[in-house]
Amino acid sequence: MDKPKVLIIEDEEKIARVLELELSYEDYEVKTALNGLEGFQLFQSETWDVILLDVMLPGISGIELLRRIRSAQSNVSIIMLTAKDSVEDKVSGLDLGANDYMTKPFQIEELLARIRVCLRNKRPILDKVSESSWLSFSDLKLSETTHEVIRGDDRIELTPREFTLLSYLIKHPRQVLSREQLLNGVWGYDYYGDTNVVDVYIRYLRNKIDKPYPTNLIHTIRGVGYVLRETE
Repeated sequence: MDKPKVLIIEDEEKIARVLELELSYEDYEVKTALNGLEGFQLFQSETWDVILLDVMLPGISGIELLRRIRSAQSNVSIIMLTAKDSVEDKVSGLDLGANDYMTKPFQIEELLARIRVCLRNKRPILDKVSESSWLSFSDLKLSETTHEVIRGDDRIELTPREFTLLSYLIKHPRQVLSREQLLNGVWGYDYYGDTNVVDVYIRYLRNKIDKPYPTNLIHTIRGVGYVLRETE
């Protein structure tokens, strides 16, 4: 069974290091970010079970980071960590989708217990999701409720952006989608980056959901864009 994955986003290096050591000792897979931007990049690059998120962070604040994570429709469990003990902080965090809240200083045993509760609470959601909550195409299934992706009998790990792109494709099966349509649907109308980002993420998706399997589902329509279908 895979180890639960925990992302620590904490700018106080000593605290971050202690948390990393304790969680690693408890057999969690752990990574640490010391600022908000690095934390958001790590969140986007991998799939996490729990995020320990400090409120007071340089660059992007913990509250803003929480908002961005939830905007990405991620169901990762988030425990907010802060030196503040104000009702306003707790309300803001919980309103934006935090699962729990801990005020520094705290006992590591209590934090470990809170993490275990988060992991237990996620399991019933995965087990009891009704078949109607899945989007499917061919032998590919995707659940927006649990952020699970299955092809055949295999569970496939996607980053949040890869998941959103696949979700958009599977909602528009057999429809040829231009790069501009995919940019608007996945990255948003206010995205001003390079349109090549679409090609990059399509390649990432193909490596995970097409390359290991005999039938390709994502096809390139030269000069137009991409389409999700079973045949060339």
